[in-house]
Parts: sequence; structure tokens; C-alpha cells
Amino acid sequence: MADPKESINIENVVASTGIGQELDLQSVAMDLEGADYDPEQFPGLVYRTQNPKSAALIFRSGKIVCTGAKSTDAVHESLNIVFDELRDLQIQVEADPEIIVQNIVSSADLGRNLNLNAIAIGLGLENIEYEPEQFPGLVYRLDEPKVVALLFGSGKLVITGGKKVEDANQAVDVIVSRLEDLGLLE
Repeated sequence: MADPKESINIENVVASTGIGQELDLQSVAMDLEGADYDPEQFPGLVYRTQNPKSAALIFRSGKIVCTGAKSTDAVHESLNIVFDELRDLQIQVEADPEIIVQNIVSSADLGRNLNLNAIAIGLGLENIEYEPEQFPGLVYRLDEPKVVALLFGSGKLVITGGKKVEDANQAVDVIVSRLEDLGLLE
């Protein structure tokens, strides 16, 4: 059997930062080429970077959320582009604002079909939500690492809530180990 950890793929990294001052988003939107700002639809200004690909959501408070990046390095690169663009507009941004990873969403594949009904019973109801009429996946809340895993009958997993890349590896190890202990991963 192939190691399911080798199938782990980062799908999205969400991080936040701030520049410590309020912004006039209307003015920034007019000067920042490619910025989308429609306060009727969304309170923040959306600025997309192409390389690496991500979207920065810039709020009036000076808070910035970066989403859509495929790695923590890409988050830092994208936000540094945003910081430089803001500096070019004569907006003061400190040399190295703190960037905090809020969520890493990863996918993985256990390489075999899963019996979600048996897993729901085997893992017990305290950490599990499984209502196949509502949603085809089983929601498994892990304590260590503190993530939420969605398990699908196809053997595919989505792991969300991680703060470090290693959280997905650790979560896959825990899930494989628990399922093997229950005899549900043959």
C-alpha cells in the first residue's frame, strides 16, 4: 500500500496580517491597478496576485487576509507584493509585518474505499458528525492535531483547521492508525 501521506496536497493557506493604520479603500482602489472594491458586495478591497496566485482582502482597519495560496511561502511572497504595492502608494507599512497562518486546507487519498457507516460507529459519536442525507462526507474532529477531517467513501480526505503543514501529516497518521485499529482499513 502506498503511503497516504505522499498524496497530501495543500489546497489553500489562509493567513492574516495588518499594517496598523486605517485605509481609505476608495482611494486605494483607484490607485492600485487591478484592485476590486465594491463595498455594496463586500466590505474589503480584493487585490489578486498572479505569481504566486492568491487574493489579498484588504480592510479599512488595515487588516489584510491572504487566501488562495498553495503554500506558506506563497502567502509570504504574496503579502510582500501587497506591502510593496501599498508602499508605492505612499502608505506606510513597517519593514516586516507579522503574518499569522490561520488555516491550512489539505487533501489526501487513503487509496481505498471507506465504509463511512462503520467508521462513524467505530470512532464513536463524540468526535464524529455523519449525516449522509445532508452531506456525503463524515466529519471527524481530531484533538491532536486540532483539525477537522472530512472523510469520503472514495477514500479521499480534506483536512482543515491546520496551522502548520505538519498538521496534515499528523492527521493522516492518526486517521490511518485509528481505522487500522478498528479493522476498517484493510
